[in-house]
Amino acid sequence: MYKNNKILVVIPARGGSKGIPRKNIRLLGKKPLIAHTIQMGKSSKYVDDVLVSTDDNEIKFIAEKFGAETIKRDGKLAEDSIPLDPVIYDATIQKEKKVNVKYDVVITVQATSPLLKTKTLDLAIETLLNPNNDNEYYSTIISVVDDRHLSWGYSEENKKYFPLYKERLNRQYLPKAYKETGSIFATKREFLKENSRLGDNIGLIEISKEESIDIDNYEDWWVAERILKKKKILIKADASHEIGTGHIYRGLSIASKLVNHEVVFLLDEAQPLGIEIVSNNNYPYITHNSDKGGGKEADDKAKDEIIEKIVEYDPDIIINDILNTNSKYIKTLKSKGFFIVDFEDLGGGVKYANMVFDALYEHKIPLKNLYSGHKYYILKDEFYYQPFKEIKESVDKVLLTFGGTDPNNLTEKVLEAILVSNYKNRIEIILGLGYANKNEIQEKYKDNDRIEIYENVRNMSEHMHSADLIFTSAGRTMYEIASLGVPCICLCQNERELTHIFGNVEHGFINLGLGSEVSKEEILKTFENTVDDFQLREEMNKRMGEVDLKHGFDNVKKLIKKSYKEWKEENK
Repeated sequence: MYKNNKILVVIPARGGSKGIPRKNIRLLGKKPLIAHTIQMGKSSKYVDDVLVSTDDNEIKFIAEKFGAETIKRDGKLAEDSIPLDPVIYDATIQKEKKVNVKYDVVITVQATSPLLKTKTLDLAIETLLNPNNDNEYYSTIISVVDDRHLSWGYSEENKKYFPLYKERLNRQYLPKAYKETGSIFATKREFLKENSRLGDNIGLIEISKEESIDIDNYEDWWVAERILKKKKILIKADASHEIGTGHIYRGLSIASKLVNHEVVFLLDEAQPLGIEIVSNNNYPYITHNSDKGGGKEADDKAKDEIIEKIVEYDPDIIINDILNTNSKYIKTLKSKGFFIVDFEDLGGGVKYANMVFDALYEHKIPLKNLYSGHKYYILKDEFYYQPFKEIKESVDKVLLTFGGTDPNNLTEKVLEAILVSNYKNRIEIILGLGYANKNEIQEKYKDNDRIEIYENVRNMSEHMHSADLIFTSAGRTMYEIASLGVPCICLCQNERELTHIFGNVEHGFINLGLGSEVSKEEILKTFENTVDDFQLREEMNKRMGEVDLKHGFDNVKKLIKKSYKEWKEENK
């Protein structure tokens, strides 16, 4: 159907712009403003010709360099007061005379809409040339943006303002109100007149806020430049009772700092805890299914599905926070042209990722792409705003927090040791989303006024900062505690945590080793010694304060930015 229609895109571009002088040929990103629209139009699978109407020889030169045809516009049609209708009509007539062909569709696309996508232009064409829901054909299609607001009018007669709404509602509950963007104005040729481009049956296509940007001033230009620099970033991470929640929470910390980029999570349907956490934080996500029945063939199918989902989303950067990547997975993604960043990767893929950041583990093999140590730890946002702890002589509150799942139930083991000590003050317990013994521990200690139990708290930094001593496992929580300077005793959940080198005396921690092998007697003795020794707790606080944990994201971002730029240059 579309092949039988001759389609012309006309881009009006006069030289006398006032808000931003010479804006049509000024560089936006790395090419002239008008080049964005020309290339967008030429990429359409339906458009036959892209034509620029201009009164300016420099615009003519630039437009032709980027593949557009040009038509000389008479000076009278380039005056400020002239509407677009006669300009588009004049350009179409000139072009049709030149090639001795009459077009079926004429589309006005503004040079000041550089963020307009080819797929949106194609959608406008399809909407114009296909019957609508009423089996009728539109004669004109106009691009619009949803611009609903609580609006007001003014009566000159009564000299009063009056509401243009029936009742005050939040914006999302107001009826849709559409504003023309000027980006696309597509009309069938028979309705194009010297003073009109409107047909008798008007259709609208709603476009995104980004695509609707119309560059009229320097503020618009600044916004457009920021959007053009925006990257699509996919974070692959999961959370479950087995693997914990740290991977997901680091992904959320990264996402919260990437406000100038588009971020989406890729989550496993078979691990709903991760989906629950991301969903509760209102970040977008897509899912895959790793539950393929078990065995090597099933694992391969699961990995293939992950790769398919990634290819479909087509990110600029992939962030893997899955602990063990395999070489085939990373090499396949690299072969498809993706830039790959891994966090805490202990698998075979570590050698093939573009970059690997590991704040927890020491790697035995030195790799050029590997960056390890505490200066690459990414704190959650809330920890940036807490003051550093001032140590008191008395310990009035002890906090127990053993991560999202606490698989060895170290929470209760430590609690039982504390309860037989000479400590008689407050005990606070924070249980993670995946803690398996919630009901039991809450029922067991519900009548103990000293003990307060919380679940899945949102303000962890407040709870930590208000504590005088913390028990935790030797995972990422150590960094959060150190950033606040709260004296801490660590118990490792597993052999892997024994390799986390940060939780040691040098950084102000008392590390008791593998929690399952530490006796309650040893926990009790260490606890009482720490509570009774004010100078020890002061020294622990002092050593934590000597560690810079507030610039981890900045350090990571700087290295990724540099490496990504070099990689792009190499792969041009």
